Amino acid sequence: MKTTHLASTVLLALPLAALAADPPPPSVGWSGTGEAGLSVASGNTKAQNLNAKLDLKFNDGEWKDDFYLLALRNKANVADATTAATRYDLTANRYEAGASFGYKFDERSYLVGAGRYEHDEFSPYDYQYILSLGFGYQLLKNASDELAFEVGAGYKVVQPTSYFAPYISTPPGTTATGVTVHPESDSNVVARGKMEYKHGFSDAVSFVDVFVIEAGSGNKFLQNDAGLAVKMNSHLALKIGLQTRHNSEVNLIPSTAFPAGLGPVYKKTDELFTTNLVYNF
Repeated sequence: MKTTHLASTVLLALPLAALAADPPPPSVGWSGTGEAGLSVASGNTKAQNLNAKLDLKFNDGEWKDDFYLLALRNKANVADATTAATRYDLTANRYEAGASFGYKFDERSYLVGAGRYEHDEFSPYDYQYILSLGFGYQLLKNASDELAFEVGAGYKVVQPTSYFAPYISTPPGTTATGVTVHPESDSNVVARGKMEYKHGFSDAVSFVDVFVIEAGSGNKFLQNDAGLAVKMNSHLALKIGLQTRHNSEVNLIPSTAFPAGLGPVYKKTDELFTTNLVYNF
């Protein structure tokens, strides 16, 4: 997993944190961003890609809350393994929602409850969701830099994706050629951590990096979102982003369910590069 930029960010920020004074008073009330990117191709190549995110934040003297919705959808010409022909079909379809509620003890420390749900048709898990409780601390906040950490524990449920498994040998007296298997969901206690770093190069250019880890006895999920935004005016900005997602346990289908070499194989790490238009409100 590519974590070099994440490690560099932390190492650069920590010396500044030691010199940081008390953070300036935060803005009060609701704020938010909406961002979206769309690409469409036709002719010899046919493809359609849409990604969108809505993020709402609330802040006052006692609370710092965050709510978000995310969608990723892609269609393209793909090869049919059985007919060698191509068909126009989905190649990505992911939806995610999350919320966190932070109760402030002071300007730096807070108690945080968080939840996240995702549905992904093209991953080893149909869905994952987690509820957690933890402690947050604003390590650094000044005119150009912000660095905050959250640590805690939660309860996570994952549903491995269903799959169609052909019989290696057809049972005597039947004509069945396969069966759809619906694995049972798995749940366990996990440790949750989050790091969020922001740096303003100028009034118009800013960098944000958010790293999240959910680690349990089974799957360990890590996600890093890095983005560089350039303001066009007080409301509109252009943003380029790189999202890296990693699941430690991906090949969950028993090897006996398929003839040798024919079962689906999932990769542990996914990356998504985006160029979006952002609206700030």
